[in-house]
Amino acid sequence: MGVTTARTLSLDTLVALERRRPHGTREIRPRRLEVPSGMTVPLGCDAVSVPAPYARRVLARLPRVGCVYADPAHWWWIVPSDSDVALDWPAPARYATGALLPDPGRPPGLIHRPDGTVPYTPPIPLYLALCRVTGTTPAWSRPVTA
Repeated sequence: MGVTTARTLSLDTLVALERRRPHGTREIRPRRLEVPSGMTVPLGCDAVSVPAPYARRVLARLPRVGCVYADPAHWWWIVPSDSDVALDWPAPARYATGALLPDPGRPPGLIHRPDGTVPYTPPIPLYLALCRVTGTTPAWSRPVTA
């Protein structure tokens, strides 16, 4: 029976390896949309991103709007966690689990804060509004294929 030994690296060795690592190869960590102070997320927090050209049309179709963030390219709606279960969000919208932004750069700014302490936009009206402006048939209305 052979004996396998593992090589142990000291903290000094790990630091030295990190310093020698070529610039620009550091791991990029995604950023999370921050819920405004004083708000709670009892159902967790995900987000739905919509390209800016569609965003105003979506907004006009919503009966209630939670926190909305925007940058020049996209608007982001906060929804409860798992709002993607059984929903196929229509392109070009993107669903972001954990409200993680794909670009770690400057986060989008808050453009709408609802009254109260809950930041959510109801996901079903948001989904239906997105389907409407993108010309997509909602998943539950599509024919079933075997």
